[in-house]
Amino acid sequence: MSAIWILLPAYNEEASLDAVLPSLARELEAVGRPYRIVVVNDGSVDGTADALERARDTYPLDVVVHGINRGLGETERDGFEYVAEHAAPEDVLIRLDCDDTHDPAYIPHLLSMLEKGHDVVNTSRFQPGGGQKGVGAYRNLVSRSANFFMRTLFRVKGVKDCTCGYRAYRVRVVQDALFIFGNSFIQLKGLGFTGTVETLVKLKLLGCRFAEVPFVLRYDKKVTPSKMVTSLTTMGYLVLALLYHWPWGGWRTHYRGLASVYRGSSEKAREQFSTHSRQPSLPCRIGG
Repeated sequence: MSAIWILLPAYNEEASLDAVLPSLARELEAVGRPYRIVVVNDGSVDGTADALERARDTYPLDVVVHGINRGLGETERDGFEYVAEHAAPEDVLIRLDCDDTHDPAYIPHLLSMLEKGHDVVNTSRFQPGGGQKGVGAYRNLVSRSANFFMRTLFRVKGVKDCTCGYRAYRVRVVQDALFIFGNSFIQLKGLGFTGTVETLVKLKLLGCRFAEVPFVLRYDKKVTPSKMVTSLTTMGYLVLALLYHWPWGGWRTHYRGLASVYRGSSEKAREQFSTHSRQPSLPCRIGG
C-alpha cells in the first residue's frame, strides 16, 4: 500500500503545532494508509524545536532543521528533496501550511482526485464551494489580483488558485522534476512565497496533469503572525514571469518539448532535458 507523506514548513509555529499535529493524525488514521509527517523547521527562535521533539513520541515524525531562517522557498525545496529521497515513487506527498489554516479534512478529496489519474491536485478558494474566512479586504484584493495575474501569464490548465500551497503530488513527478530541473526546481528561493507558484509552473513545463478541489482557507484560526512580505513576493512574481517568458533561453523556450516527451516516457525526458545532459540557459540558472 502506498504511503502518504505530509510536508509542513514551520517557522515559529510552536503555538500552532498542538492543534495541527493531532488533527492531521486523526484524518490520516481514518484514511487507513501508512503515513509520515515531515516538518522543516526553518530556524525557529520560539519553542518550535522543543514542541517537535516532544511530538516524536506520539507521531511518525521526521524533522529537517535549518539552523537559521532561510525563507519559504528553501524550506519547501529541502522538504521536497527529503521526501523524494525517502519515499517510493508510488507514494503521495501532501504539502500544508503549519499554522492551522489548512484543514486536513480535505486530504481524502485530494487523494480521490489523484486516484482519477491527476499528477498534482490543488486546493482552491476560487472553485464553487471554496472561500476564505478571516482574510481582510486588502489581503483578499492582493490574493485575487495575484491569482488573476498568474492565470493570465502561465495558464496552468485545471488550476484557478495558483498561490495556495495546500497541494497533493505524486511522489514520482516530484522525483522526476528534481532530477530534470536540479537545484532550479525552486529557482527563486529568496523571493518570499514565489516558490509556491514556481512549483506549479515547473510541473506544468514537465507535463503534469492538474486538478483542483474547493477549499476554505481558515485564516480566522491562525494564531501565529503572518510571515509573508507582500512587496517581496510581488517582486518575485514579476521575476517569475520574466524568466518564464524571456524569449532568449527563458523557461518556456529552454524546456520546449519537455511536456510531450515526458508524457511519452519519463526516462527519455530525464535523458534529454536534465541538468546532467544539457547546459541550462542563463534564465534557468538565475537564483538557482
